[in-house]
Amino acid sequence: MPTPPEDPRHREIYDLAVRIGLAWRELRRGASTSGLREFLYGSDEESIEQGQMDTLDILAQRPSWRMSELADALHVEPSTATRAVERLVKAGMAERQASADDGRVVRVLITPVGRCMHETVVERRTELLTFILKSYRRSELPVFADMLERMVTAVDDFVSTHPAAPTAPIAQ
Repeated sequence: MPTPPEDPRHREIYDLAVRIGLAWRELRRGASTSGLREFLYGSDEESIEQGQMDTLDILAQRPSWRMSELADALHVEPSTATRAVERLVKAGMAERQASADDGRVVRVLITPVGRCMHETVVERRTELLTFILKSYRRSELPVFADMLERMVTAVDDFVSTHPAAPTAPIAQ
């Protein structure tokens, strides 16, 4: 961990950054994260993974998608989108069809089973967000939404300007 700055004005920023970092870590892997994942996506053989739900979220937006469009919408490589669709097809939640306009083009669409799963998870997300937002005053919600959106933009900007770091060498 870096050494805290000596200047007290900077110390406050450092302390806030540490709090934000710890909160972010707790959101990603805190004690309640697995329970939340099970609540949202299920915990039995009928459950889905978060990445599958991300794909269903996109597929539910319109009747069908070209694989390249789906990959762009998911912000992933086409091969990653293909694997995600593959899992959904196996589960009966998505279907591949040859394009009516061009037989070489494959279109992907959500099936009734996929739509049912999507609607179930959307209802659970709504319940979760309703519960969370009750923790805030109404006047805080626009500020909260703005700050989350700015954080997403800042992370996207950081990633676009910082190449992936090589794997750190393992200490011997």
